[in-house]
Amino acid sequence: MAKAAPPVTGPGPTFLRRGKVKEVYEVSPTELEFRFTNDISVFDKHIPSEIPFKGETLCRTAAHWFSRCQRLGVRHHFLRLAGPTAMRVRRVRVVPNPRSLGPSPRSYLVPLELIVRYYVAGSLWDRVRSGKVSPRQLGFPAGRTVAYADELPEPHFEVTTKLEPVDRLLTTEEAVELAAIDRAQLEELRETILTVDRAMQEEIGPRGLIHVDGKKEFAVDDEGALMVVDTFGTADEDRFWDKDAFVRGRQVDFSKEFVRQHYRQSGYFDKLTHAREHAAPEPPIPPLPPLLVDEVSRLYTTVFERLTGEPFAPVTA
Repeated sequence: MAKAAPPVTGPGPTFLRRGKVKEVYEVSPTELEFRFTNDISVFDKHIPSEIPFKGETLCRTAAHWFSRCQRLGVRHHFLRLAGPTAMRVRRVRVVPNPRSLGPSPRSYLVPLELIVRYYVAGSLWDRVRSGKVSPRQLGFPAGRTVAYADELPEPHFEVTTKLEPVDRLLTTEEAVELAAIDRAQLEELRETILTVDRAMQEEIGPRGLIHVDGKKEFAVDDEGALMVVDTFGTADEDRFWDKDAFVRGRQVDFSKEFVRQHYRQSGYFDKLTHAREHAAPEPPIPPLPPLLVDEVSRLYTTVFERLTGEPFAPVTA
């Protein structure tokens, strides 16, 4: 598990909680500060390794995409950067069951993660191979053999839990019940994601990237409107491939998938999956080898440059 950060004392933001890769501080009753660490996690496991410059690249990339949301007219919680590894955001309540807030609740985190996939990759590929997802469910003709990296006939929309120890897929009925929203609002979330993703691909396409898939999170603001929250469009939340390599039949990842593959190839992922399927104690995840840490750090700075179009010059001391 991620180590707990000590509470901040004296003047300044007050420590609230630590997530997988960032710390959350209270600035005021209406404002929070996110501080991005160099921690890294995969498969809902915190890796006992730090990746130099990771926090800064995530923070600055997320700010870039929130600025794009602003130009698109998409509501979001971002207020401003508070440094190279920190940002200020609007505060909402985090409760496992929003319906406990009463009828028509407002200013709360929608406890869902929403994933849209454009190609067959990642956990979707695992489910295709195991037969848990059929070609027809993905929009392919019946009998079609689906291969890794196939472009999907239409965007594939998935919803998972957000506040549970391990994310699990939800049906539409489960999602609207858990999140205290209706089907029309769930469709609004989907359309918002597609709008943002189209703008993202328009921007990164000329820089030689393909947006493969990604997740986004939302909240209901104090006016009852849906807004994008947390972060998105970074190497942690989204998967990107090099366009030129893809045209030549290769998938060169510009995302955290590079790290996931290390643990798949080492056999750790199979052990973890077996433990979870049999309700057994989960094996601790080993640290990354030092050479791989350096390589992953270079990956994050490269992704920052390809996504934002800016050269990476660290602002941190």
